[in-house]
Amino acid sequence: MAFSKDFLWGGATAANQYEGGYLSGGKGLATLDAITGGSKDNPRMITFKTEDGKIHEVTREEGLPKGATGYIDPDKYYPSHVATDFYHHYKEDIALFAEMGFKCFRLSLSWARICPKGTDEINEEGLAFYDAVFDELLKYGIEPVVTINHFDIPMYLADKLDGWNNRKTVDYFVFFCETVFKRYKDKVKYWMTFNEINFLRSWTQIGIHQNDNQHRYQAIHHLFVASAKAVILGHKINPAFKIGMMVAYIPSYPMTSNPEDVMAALEFNRGQEFFIDVQVKGTYPAHKLKWFERENITIKKEAGDDELIKEGTVDYIGFSYYMSTASSANPENVKYVGGNQQPAVKNPYLAESEWGWAVDPLGLRISLCNLYDRYQVPLFIVENGFGAVDVVKEDGSIEDDYRIDYFKKHIAAMKDAVELDGVDLMGYTPWGCIDLVSAGTGEMKKRYGFIYVDLDDQGKGSLARSRKKSFHWYKEVIASNGEKLA
Repeated sequence: MAFSKDFLWGGATAANQYEGGYLSGGKGLATLDAITGGSKDNPRMITFKTEDGKIHEVTREEGLPKGATGYIDPDKYYPSHVATDFYHHYKEDIALFAEMGFKCFRLSLSWARICPKGTDEINEEGLAFYDAVFDELLKYGIEPVVTINHFDIPMYLADKLDGWNNRKTVDYFVFFCETVFKRYKDKVKYWMTFNEINFLRSWTQIGIHQNDNQHRYQAIHHLFVASAKAVILGHKINPAFKIGMMVAYIPSYPMTSNPEDVMAALEFNRGQEFFIDVQVKGTYPAHKLKWFERENITIKKEAGDDELIKEGTVDYIGFSYYMSTASSANPENVKYVGGNQQPAVKNPYLAESEWGWAVDPLGLRISLCNLYDRYQVPLFIVENGFGAVDVVKEDGSIEDDYRIDYFKKHIAAMKDAVELDGVDLMGYTPWGCIDLVSAGTGEMKKRYGFIYVDLDDQGKGSLARSRKKSFHWYKEVIASNGEKLA
């Protein structure tokens, strides 16, 4: 058998895409609350107010003027406000996860639900909500896997402090971590500090108004310090905690055997491995320091930062894998397709999803080998999945064979990585195990789940849950510990 008897099968979600409960129970505003819906052809937008009181909007990749603050337009639809309403459906949803046989469930905490401004003010009702969620999971023997921060920041910290550009945000985040570590130390064993840390950028995700490299990498340094402090603190509070990092891993292949293409691929892969190097090895790699020099980027550090980063290395690497890409020394001569948070080079050997994401099961095995060979720490695939339009038949059934085929091939690849390559793999939590709002486009029609939620792109629908064909298939996969894939 490829997988250990305690392999963590489950599913993954994020608060801002799934939880809903906008402002319920004392929750404060978060940056994602001011992000509109969109589509693969129309970007999501930030709505904000300038100091003169005027209302504007820009794409979520753009910077905001100095002094601008997030704004909720009562005439616009913001998908995060309801999402697919885990806040009011958590018992029903967890029962469905238990029916599938989940061993774990990955979710994120809403920082603004627990600390409404992101400061040292605590909302007891928010803490009690997660107590109830964790108790419900543990009732069914499902291990919570908690991402402490997933793609947003309390709006107060973004508007008043410029988010992660401000060193004070580190202290507020560590306070938040201490609060949840102490509160849930007997309920949660597995933690991750920041979701897809290599994708964090802009006001949307880290609260910074200027999104140039100088400001972004200063913010990233603060994220590294905050993560390290959280790891050190968490291990003091409960030495049994397993605290990991999380990165979006997209392996890049050379477009050709031309050494210049090989070098281009090496540089692309270094770009994401940099984030892992710092959090696993505890140091900034030399190539990144040289890049900072060339780009005139100066990272302001406080005394002891390097020592903190060295001490606060993580216990495991959590990563998302959806696709691969290719690299060319002449990028202007290649074709591009849609991709996970960024355009990707079209690989002529691979098919793509409707949203342009290359489908590459073998790339998952390659990724597992790359990561384990390089870092020699346990790995955890905490996101993997296939976004597609699902059709509900007249009898209510959803025949999502395309999703089953995707998962079948990817699980077979990770099985080979364990069985043939000796990779230490902790678990597997497919993304959006229940339908939720797409992070990239804000759509509902781009569905990932084993469980269908009746909601459309305009937020209309009953929110009723129903089982797709893949629900029953994944249930058998878990019951057989990955042996039954047909």
